[in-house]
Amino acid sequence: MKFTPQEMGKLSPNLIILVVVGILVIILLATSVFIVDQTSKAVITRFGKFLNVRDPGLHFKLPFGIDRSYIVNVQNVITQEFGYRTLRGGINPTYSSRPDESVMLTGDLNIVDVEWIIQYRISDPTAWVFNVYDRTETIRDVSRSVINMLVGDRAIMDVMGVERSAIEVAGQVLMNETYSSYNLGIYVIAVKLQNVTPPKGVQEAFEDVNKAMQDLERLINEGQELYNERIPRAKGEAERVIRQAHGYRAERVNRANGDVARFVSVYEEFIRSQDVTRQRLYYEMMEEIFKNEEGITIIDRNLTNFIPLMNLGGR
Repeated sequence: MKFTPQEMGKLSPNLIILVVVGILVIILLATSVFIVDQTSKAVITRFGKFLNVRDPGLHFKLPFGIDRSYIVNVQNVITQEFGYRTLRGGINPTYSSRPDESVMLTGDLNIVDVEWIIQYRISDPTAWVFNVYDRTETIRDVSRSVINMLVGDRAIMDVMGVERSAIEVAGQVLMNETYSSYNLGIYVIAVKLQNVTPPKGVQEAFEDVNKAMQDLERLINEGQELYNERIPRAKGEAERVIRQAHGYRAERVNRANGDVARFVSVYEEFIRSQDVTRQRLYYEMMEEIFKNEEGITIIDRNLTNFIPLMNLGGR
């Protein structure tokens, strides 16, 4: 609605004052009240100079731009992608490749394509707001520098295989050290290598080598499993044989000791009465010889008389 000069002249001064006051109140409320959600903190400046940090809740500040609030999310995890960009997520995601970030040289002078992500949180909102001018570009430059250095210290097969986790751990440590020295106000909670592939011209050869390494690892694991199965069984069998040998030895020794004791006893009896013992042994021997014979009559050598032993077997 537009008013002509004549109509403006007809407006009462009180109405104009009320309108102006209402506009000022609206501007005052809009520039002096702000809300900080539960995931964020607010950095407050006064005339451009740092004043304080406000926690979640409803807060007031000086209006008309005297105090300014910068809301910083300190709980959400921020992800940066390197070597690729996610164009569309969901069930069937699509990506775009960025080889200018991912292609790098390994320690054995091979070229490898490494894609990775970093995840971080803002740990110091004041440092995040004030200390670094181009924060995102600084984060990306530091991450690329660290991964390039770690890959350049290793052979290509190590980067593609056994050293992946070591690169991730070392990358997280080095990035946090660098960001801390810049006082950037962030903390990296994870570094994850995504696709690590050789150049397209030699990819089939590298896949064959990688498969051979996997087969070698599988065979080693199978051999170790067979070793763990057979060795305890062999040790148990050896222990059983040793125990049987000890038992056989004890049996033979005890039997020999018994034979010795019996012989000593016979010998002692023989010494005390040699004639009687000799005769007894003779009779026992003859009895042993003819115990299975029938109809045998024993006479003396000169045929002068019969020996008084007719039935030695007790029959």
